[in-house]
Amino acid sequence: MSTDFQQARETLGAGLRELRTEAGLNGKEFAEALGWQRSKVSRLENGKQTATTTDLEAWARAAGAHEASGELRGRLRGLETTYRSWRRQLAGGHRALQEANAVQEMEAETVHLFESGIIPGIFQTPDYARGVLTDVSNRIGSPSDVEEGVRARMKRQEALYQPGHHFHALIWEGALHVVRCSPESMIAQLGRLAGLIGMDTVTIGIVPLGVRTPFSPKHGFWIIDERLVIADTWNAEVWLDSSEEIAFYVKLWDQIRNSAVFGHQAHRLIGRARAHLSPT
Repeated sequence: MSTDFQQARETLGAGLRELRTEAGLNGKEFAEALGWQRSKVSRLENGKQTATTTDLEAWARAAGAHEASGELRGRLRGLETTYRSWRRQLAGGHRALQEANAVQEMEAETVHLFESGIIPGIFQTPDYARGVLTDVSNRIGSPSDVEEGVRARMKRQEALYQPGHHFHALIWEGALHVVRCSPESMIAQLGRLAGLIGMDTVTIGIVPLGVRTPFSPKHGFWIIDERLVIADTWNAEVWLDSSEEIAFYVKLWDQIRNSAVFGHQAHRLIGRARAHLSPT
């Protein structure tokens, strides 16, 4: 969970605590007025739990501060803009999310990205994407519009062929060995990745296993035009747009790049991964 997100949640909690104390109620009394466990009041006030819109409206009523409801909802919207759970994003299906990503990528002039365990979505073949989206659907319980999601993900790749765009991709070598589809389809995916090397709009670097690095591959992230960072976690995306956070990730990307190989050396690592999957 991002520092920005946690700080925003704690700030919201402090505002809730202020409303309660202004109402002249202690935690136990306030919980009773709401019909909640006292522990929930404590978790919300201390930023240990994310409030829902319903929680905030009930809180404002219990505190006799109906006018504060709008401000609290605004703070929650700001918090949710930073922290976007996969479950919430996928509530409308895979297609809608892929189409939103496509808009982001088509509008961007320059994207710097790093992936530590997966082939970047914009480089995926249909079979690989199908395996990934099926796994996500099963894990999260999202709508099973996998085929529509695959088609939308393939359409995202139009950005690769648009003049004025450039994708600078760094991929941990381990991602080449994470099989998300049949071995035959994985071989085709690696072939697709190798075929992108040398395109005018794409730069691909592979960080070799065993290389000395000043970092660990904790999670993937995308830097959009150096105005927005989108970082992946297991259950959410974190969107960061402060100048400090962006500068941090730009510096991190540069450090990762210094450990990567390009051109024929990248081809060699991709070929090695393909060889591990070949039956002969």
